Amino acid sequence: MTDIDISSQQAAIDEFQGDSGDRPVLRARFEHNGSPRYMLYTIKRFGYDHDHDFHLDLRLVSDELDEGRETVEAKLQEGDADLIDIDYISTARERAAGAPIVAFHPYGQTVGGLVTPTDSAIEGLEDLSGHRIGVVRRLDKNWILVRAACREFHGFDPDETAAPVEAGSKVELTRLLEDGEVDAILQFWQIIPEIVETGPYREVLPMSRLVDRLADTDDDRPIPISTFLTSEAYLHDHPDAVRGFRGAFRDAVARLRRDDELWTEIGERLMYEDDPAVVRAVRDQWREMVVPDWDETTVEGMERLFDHLRSVAGADALGIDELPDGLFRTDLEVEA
Repeated sequence: MTDIDISSQQAAIDEFQGDSGDRPVLRARFEHNGSPRYMLYTIKRFGYDHDHDFHLDLRLVSDELDEGRETVEAKLQEGDADLIDIDYISTARERAAGAPIVAFHPYGQTVGGLVTPTDSAIEGLEDLSGHRIGVVRRLDKNWILVRAACREFHGFDPDETAAPVEAGSKVELTRLLEDGEVDAILQFWQIIPEIVETGPYREVLPMSRLVDRLADTDDDRPIPISTFLTSEAYLHDHPDAVRGFRGAFRDAVARLRRDDELWTEIGERLMYEDDPAVVRAVRDQWREMVVPDWDETTVEGMERLFDHLRSVAGADALGIDELPDGLFRTDLEVEA
């Protein structure tokens, strides 16, 4: 375990912040323990933002909920950020409720996994009934996926037959497991290697398997669950900066896919557990889950997944009846 915290990670990022000059500024606010920080650090580390004629102002924030919303989500809606990432179902809920936000690029299949103590009797979803299951919140994508899969493949709804326990943050979710207050947790993917490589825990089931099974798509690319968001106003006022971010993202993805030494640096500067086995596990899973680009076919797969989740789990589980118009913007061209 390292002594890294939000402040030390921010200090590592600030070494490469630089001056904006006359470039448009894109204020990025991302969780201190979320996986996008690896890619965003890479953009700053190699100056990909300036290569694409914008300035990325990157700040890390808490992962705690703010009046039921993720902190980054609250910052975007309150005008304190121009760029965040959340899952597209949450984006749809907020846009349908009137939030002027838009998803303009995919991030990846950012789902989690079911984690239990090593000696747990839970071997699969069929064993969840009667157990206390820790979740960040009931509307979390991982709990929605589990509810849909249990209802379709096992004939029960764990929201009714198990006892979901809302933690409110990823950090608190891990604590609930470690202190024995729950029997299992649905933790976010990038934190699972830290748990299972360093303690008496195991991952029972990655949620990515449920996405692939429920999406019913022939596309061999992973269906993105998380997308990058901006406000309608920022997109209107600074379309070149948004296009520039898409280009910088692709450059960073290409670098992270080929540069193993960079991942060692990221482990030392940004990860709470820098054990080489943990760093390698995060690196390999990141490379599998990231989605560098999308098109209408990708969006159709996302829409099918939503429709399937609604038909199986119900609109109440999703918190929304349908995906609102204007949610996805796939028509932004990256400059040459």
